[in-house]
Amino acid sequence: MGRMAITHLQVVSIPVSDQDRSLAFYRDVLGFTVLADQQFTPEMRWVMLTPPGARTAITLVDWFPSMPAGSLKGTVLETDDLDADAAALGAKGVDVSPVQSAPWGRFVTFDDPDGNGIVLQASMPGAPDVDVSGWGGTA
Repeated sequence: MGRMAITHLQVVSIPVSDQDRSLAFYRDVLGFTVLADQQFTPEMRWVMLTPPGARTAITLVDWFPSMPAGSLKGTVLETDDLDADAAALGAKGVDVSPVQSAPWGRFVTFDDPDGNGIVLQASMPGAPDVDVSGWGGTA
Protein backbone atom coordinates (compact mmCIF):
# COMPACT_ATOMS: atom_id res chain seq x y z
CA MET A 1 0.00 0.00 0.00
CA GLY A 2 1.33 3.45 -0.93
CA ARG A 3 1.73 6.54 1.15
CA MET A 4 -1.41 8.55 2.00
CA ALA A 5 -1.92 11.84 0.15
CA ILE A 6 -2.72 13.84 3.32
CA THR A 7 -1.11 17.28 3.11
CA HIS A 8 -1.88 19.05 6.39
CA LEU A 9 -4.02 19.31 9.50
CA GLN A 10 -7.11 21.31 8.47
CA VAL A 11 -9.38 21.70 11.51
CA VAL A 12 -9.21 20.94 15.22
CA SER A 13 -12.54 20.78 17.05
CA ILE A 14 -12.60 22.42 20.48
CA PRO A 15 -15.41 21.24 22.79
CA VAL A 16 -17.30 24.15 24.36
CA SER A 17 -20.51 24.64 26.30
CA ASP A 18 -21.44 28.09 24.96
CA GLN A 19 -20.44 28.90 21.39
CA ASP A 20 -21.11 32.63 21.74
CA ARG A 21 -18.90 32.95 24.84
CA SER A 22 -16.15 30.88 23.22
CA LEU A 23 -16.39 32.79 19.95
CA ALA A 24 -15.88 36.04 21.88
CA PHE A 25 -12.86 34.57 23.70
CA TYR A 26 -11.07 33.22 20.64
CA ARG A 27 -11.90 36.30 18.52
CA ASP A 28 -11.63 39.16 21.03
CA VAL A 29 -9.08 37.83 23.52
CA LEU A 30 -6.82 35.68 21.33
CA GLY A 31 -7.30 37.68 18.13
CA PHE A 32 -8.43 34.82 15.90
CA THR A 33 -10.23 35.60 12.65
CA VAL A 34 -13.77 34.29 12.18
CA LEU A 35 -13.97 32.17 9.02
CA ALA A 36 -17.54 30.98 9.44
CA ASP A 37 -20.44 31.37 11.83
CA GLN A 38 -23.53 29.75 10.40
CA GLN A 39 -26.15 27.14 11.07
CA PHE A 40 -24.76 23.80 9.83
CA THR A 41 -27.94 21.82 10.51
CA PRO A 42 -30.99 22.80 12.57
CA GLU A 43 -29.21 21.36 15.63
CA MET A 44 -25.61 22.38 14.84
CA ARG A 45 -23.95 25.76 14.45
CA TRP A 46 -20.62 25.81 12.58
CA VAL A 47 -18.22 28.31 14.20
CA MET A 48 -14.75 28.26 12.62
CA LEU A 49 -11.81 30.54 13.43
CA THR A 50 -8.12 30.73 12.65
CA PRO A 51 -5.11 32.54 14.05
CA PRO A 52 -3.96 35.22 11.59
CA GLY A 53 -1.80 33.64 8.89
CA ALA A 54 -2.39 30.06 10.02
CA ARG A 55 -3.23 27.17 7.75
CA THR A 56 -5.11 25.28 10.46
CA ALA A 57 -8.48 26.37 11.84
CA ILE A 58 -10.51 25.53 14.92
CA THR A 59 -14.19 24.82 15.24
CA LEU A 60 -16.11 25.46 18.44
CA VAL A 61 -18.34 22.42 18.90
CA ASP A 62 -21.04 21.63 21.43
CA TRP A 63 -22.68 18.65 19.79
CA PHE A 64 -20.27 15.74 20.39
CA PRO A 65 -21.33 13.72 23.46
CA SER A 66 -17.89 12.07 23.53
CA MET A 67 -16.19 15.50 23.74
CA PRO A 68 -17.40 17.27 26.87
CA ALA A 69 -16.69 21.00 27.13
CA GLY A 70 -13.26 21.65 28.61
CA SER A 71 -11.85 18.20 27.82
CA LEU A 72 -9.23 19.28 25.26
CA LYS A 73 -5.76 19.83 26.71
CA GLY A 74 -2.46 20.70 25.09
CA THR A 75 -3.41 23.00 22.23
CA VAL A 76 -0.16 24.85 21.45
CA LEU A 77 -0.09 28.35 19.98
CA GLU A 78 3.15 30.01 18.85
CA THR A 79 3.93 33.69 19.49
CA ASP A 80 6.71 36.04 18.50
CA ASP A 81 6.42 37.97 21.80
CA LEU A 82 5.52 35.75 24.75
CA ASP A 83 5.97 38.41 27.42
CA ALA A 84 3.74 40.97 25.70
CA ASP A 85 1.08 38.41 24.79
CA ALA A 86 1.03 36.92 28.31
CA ALA A 87 0.66 40.43 29.77
CA ALA A 88 -2.13 41.23 27.29
CA LEU A 89 -3.98 38.04 28.23
CA GLY A 90 -3.65 38.91 31.92
CA ALA A 91 -4.95 42.42 31.25
CA LYS A 92 -7.98 40.86 29.56
CA GLY A 93 -8.72 38.81 32.69
CA VAL A 94 -7.18 35.50 31.63
CA ASP A 95 -5.47 33.54 34.43
CA VAL A 96 -2.05 32.96 32.88
CA SER A 97 0.64 30.80 34.47
CA PRO A 98 4.08 32.23 35.19
CA VAL A 99 6.50 32.02 32.26
CA GLN A 100 8.32 28.70 32.22
CA SER A 101 11.48 27.76 30.33
CA ALA A 102 12.21 24.57 28.44
CA PRO A 103 15.09 23.50 26.18
CA TRP A 104 13.05 24.50 23.11
CA GLY A 105 11.82 27.89 24.36
CA ARG A 106 9.53 29.59 26.87
CA PHE A 107 5.81 29.18 27.49
CA VAL A 108 2.77 29.99 29.60
CA THR A 109 -0.44 28.04 30.05
CA PHE A 110 -4.03 29.16 30.43
CA ASP A 111 -7.55 27.87 29.89
CA ASP A 112 -10.35 29.01 27.64
CA PRO A 113 -13.71 29.76 29.33
CA ASP A 114 -14.61 26.04 29.43
CA GLY A 115 -11.26 24.85 30.78
CA ASN A 116 -9.71 23.65 27.54
CA GLY A 117 -5.96 23.90 28.22
CA ILE A 118 -3.83 26.09 25.97
CA VAL A 119 -0.06 26.51 25.80
CA LEU A 120 1.30 29.78 24.43
CA GLN A 121 4.93 29.32 23.48
CA ALA A 122 7.81 31.26 22.03
CA SER A 123 10.34 28.94 20.48
CA MET A 124 13.96 29.66 21.23
CA PRO A 125 15.51 32.14 18.76
CA GLY A 126 17.15 30.17 16.02
CA ALA A 127 15.18 27.04 16.85
CA PRO A 128 13.83 25.41 13.72
CA ASP A 129 10.12 25.28 13.04
CA VAL A 130 8.60 21.93 13.85
CA ASP A 131 9.52 19.64 11.00
CA VAL A 132 8.44 16.09 11.69
CA SER A 133 9.63 14.79 8.35
CA GLY A 134 12.80 13.39 9.91
CA TRP A 135 11.11 11.79 12.93
CA GLY A 136 10.81 8.42 11.25
CA GLY A 137 7.04 7.96 11.23
CA THR A 138 7.18 4.36 12.38
CA ALA A 139 5.13 4.70 15.56
